[in-house]
Amino acid sequence: RAVSSPRVGEESEEFRAAALDDAVNGLARRHPLASAAVAFVPWQKYTAISVAALIAISAVLAPLPTLITLTVICILGYTAMMIDRLLIFSRGLDASAIVTVTDEQARAVPDRDLPCYTILVPAYNEPEVVGDLIAAMTSLDYPADKLQVLLLLEEDDDVTIEAAKNSGVGDVVDIVLVPAGDPRTKPKACNYGLHFATGSIVTIFDAEDLPERLQLRRVVAAFASLPETVACIQAKLAFHNGSQNLLTGWFTADYALWFGYLLPGLMRSASPIPLGGTSNHLRRDVIEEVGAWDGFNVTEDADLGVRIAASGYSTAVLDSTTLEEANSDPINWVRQRSRWYKGYLQTWLVHMRRPRETFRALGPVGTYRFTLLLAGTPITACINMIFWFTTAAWILGQPDLIAALFPPYIYYLSLVSLIFGNIATIYMYLIASRESDNAYLLVPSLTMPLYWVMMSVAAIKGCWQLIRNPSYWEKTFHGLSVPGSTKETIDEPAS
Repeated sequence: RAVSSPRVGEESEEFRAAALDDAVNGLARRHPLASAAVAFVPWQKYTAISVAALIAISAVLAPLPTLITLTVICILGYTAMMIDRLLIFSRGLDASAIVTVTDEQARAVPDRDLPCYTILVPAYNEPEVVGDLIAAMTSLDYPADKLQVLLLLEEDDDVTIEAAKNSGVGDVVDIVLVPAGDPRTKPKACNYGLHFATGSIVTIFDAEDLPERLQLRRVVAAFASLPETVACIQAKLAFHNGSQNLLTGWFTADYALWFGYLLPGLMRSASPIPLGGTSNHLRRDVIEEVGAWDGFNVTEDADLGVRIAASGYSTAVLDSTTLEEANSDPINWVRQRSRWYKGYLQTWLVHMRRPRETFRALGPVGTYRFTLLLAGTPITACINMIFWFTTAAWILGQPDLIAALFPPYIYYLSLVSLIFGNIATIYMYLIASRESDNAYLLVPSLTMPLYWVMMSVAAIKGCWQLIRNPSYWEKTFHGLSVPGSTKETIDEPAS
């Protein structure tokens, strides 16, 4: 740690300045190649330019062979991703892939033996949801004298600060004012708040989150039963307004598959696990060992998950759910998803600056899967748009160029990839939706291809922002759910 931890509200200006500098630049200063402060190191930039130039020259000199080669590479990439996704899903079907702690086991730990726990709640320009924080935090089953909740607000965010004070949130949590300054990112706020943390376990919740009441106790019991190499326990995330409209239904089905099967499958595969934005419960000593969050990475959770794996630790997935608000507005959704895609690419670029070290740390399978997931997901979403336009052009006019691009040996391979890939993916969504016991997700699961179009738009936007403004944190607005679409209770694991 760069500075010692004072009590909230008693910090000096010198401490604030030092803590802010550490929150923003700490990782970049201690491990320059581990930070996204610089989006592309020189060799990556020159390699990308060289590859683009090679493709352009080849396209001029031999356009048809170049396009056919690119098409084959894309189809092989699609096939590799789909096979790997199905393999991960099949492993996630095993009930033992996820850690389950019963109510009795969670309550069996005496209060005196529970460790001190710190909850970080970063918020910015969210006055409409700050009041919900009180109910969420007071509903947690954990001794008050061992629970520290820090609401992290930018010092110039007057509307949220005022809303927090008027709601009485200060009676339940400590308000930490983060010095204003760029980058205005969630990891910067969390790093700053970590200087005030007193708990040996640290977790993050968003202001609108509704964690199930025994989640912290379940985490403590899970840590006690798992190997010491487990540094993080990720709880599942779901949405309380999944039935609000078709978009929230798509988003809910997406999360049901990701947290219900794919993350547990990754856990069973000993692969790096990109953490969720909230409800990741971390050992304080390991956070500090691996360098905490990167203040310049817009998916700091995914990056931290990879660094945990690269440092020899692992992540477990816990059968405990935190409810969030699903984005119900398409524009707001694209803003959020484009940031995720940009951050995935940021994280992949950062960890591939030293490919040999990454390969040694993650192993061949871990590196392969890390590349498919963090680089392949946004790149594939971008390429989808090209193939959709190609398909539409063929249906409308059957131009000779497209016929030449798909000779029989490519056409049938791509047809199998198209049919099998789409059916398999929709099948996985249907299974995840059925097991989450949400009948209203049937229509969203069957209409997923429309959701993929939105994903493609978001991916293209995220890739463009990676070049133009890599560390810009595009704000997602909350408080858009409507009455009647809210699930009032959280389903807890069976005893």
